[in-house]
Amino acid sequence: MNQLLSRSRMSLSSIALVENLRGEGDRAGKSPASFSPDFQVCLPYRGLFVWHVGQDDVVGDANQVLFVSSGESFSLSKPVSGGFGELIITPDAALLAELASGHDSLDAHPLFRRRSQRLDAGAQELRTRFLYLAARGDLDSLSADERIVGLLRSAMKADAASGGRPGRATRRLILRTKEFLEAHMTACISLADVARHAGASPAYLTDVFRRVEGAPLHRYLVQLRLARALVDLPGASDLTSLALALGFSSHSHFTAAFRRAFGCTPSQCRESLRKPAAAPALPLNRRR
Repeated sequence: MNQLLSRSRMSLSSIALVENLRGEGDRAGKSPASFSPDFQVCLPYRGLFVWHVGQDDVVGDANQVLFVSSGESFSLSKPVSGGFGELIITPDAALLAELASGHDSLDAHPLFRRRSQRLDAGAQELRTRFLYLAARGDLDSLSADERIVGLLRSAMKADAASGGRPGRATRRLILRTKEFLEAHMTACISLADVARHAGASPAYLTDVFRRVEGAPLHRYLVQLRLARALVDLPGASDLTSLALALGFSSHSHFTAAFRRAFGCTPSQCRESLRKPAAAPALPLNRRR
């Protein structure tokens, strides 16, 4: 798997290093062990991988933000075919400590102990906008830094909503469920299909998934589809084809779900993402 990974720098300043990590190819076993000397906040934006750290197997998909502690050995694997991508933010230690105010040690911070947290639609939009603007070179230093701080703040605000860390059996159940949702994201799937793959009864799975992720299975799947739509929109010429390819039943179904999540239509978002950084930001959904 190591040969299939590419890592490129998107932004570097006194407050943070931002890199784009991408993996390509079919399913792959664990990569060689590695570690980060710094605390990092990672935002997957496409596909799915599993982050093996300590005794944990943590899912990285477009609905999650991952929190990497300094010095911990880890490896990655790719249980689902297709590529993946994630933004890796290595913040200045003072900035991260300020954003984690109220906690004496990042090692003891609930998010870094939990390792992952569900990302809301507003943070997904911020992530995608930074990804496109930085890749095009449309951000000056000040604009990039402001966006990085906003993205970190949005990712870490989930602290108040973080529940207790689920047990190992529950984490395995959630992992199998997310693998199935990612692999069949564009298909019409039933609860029985998901439960059969996860190895649990439909009633038990729906209860556990909602408690751990803070959202029912269907909403989680729709959010995965919408996150993929955000990434694919700038290059899409036919929004109906994109909607159907992502598993929505029609253009109108896609538009309604997109507007509820992001506060604008897919066509408005596409034009906004295609504009330079000086363009007004999209309205963010504040109803969550």
